[in-house]
Amino acid sequence: MLKVVLLGVGLFAGIYFFIIAPGFVGNSGSDGALLKQYVSPESLRALIENPSPNIWIIDVRSESAWRKSHIPTSKSFFSGTIADKLNQLPQEKYLILYCETGGRVQSVIKNVLIPNGYTRYMNWGGFSRWPYETVSEK
Repeated sequence: MLKVVLLGVGLFAGIYFFIIAPGFVGNSGSDGALLKQYVSPESLRALIENPSPNIWIIDVRSESAWRKSHIPTSKSFFSGTIADKLNQLPQEKYLILYCETGGRVQSVIKNVLIPNGYTRYMNWGGFSRWPYETVSEK
């Protein structure tokens, strides 16, 4: 019985990580279509090297995960507390959001951003897509 349960969990995890979550990559709000130009790791890296003050990169993983390693210039807004920090997340900025796989970002979009009137966002997907240098905080 335990083997069947573990097989089911593994199958679900595989489907989620390799089929469902990648489908969120590039999902954007009604005013966020221009962010799709940054959907590839190469183009996001170019943005980081030549940042725009109107575009924020947001990491919704836990703060400890962000401190350990994150995409350069990203800001930490943990998915579990982002709703309490909306006053720090300006609606007039364009937001590129990422987590570990993209699924948590999709939940933040659906349950926090959309109900609060945010339209300038894009789900970049997972941190695991980032092949370049990362930064850590001490």
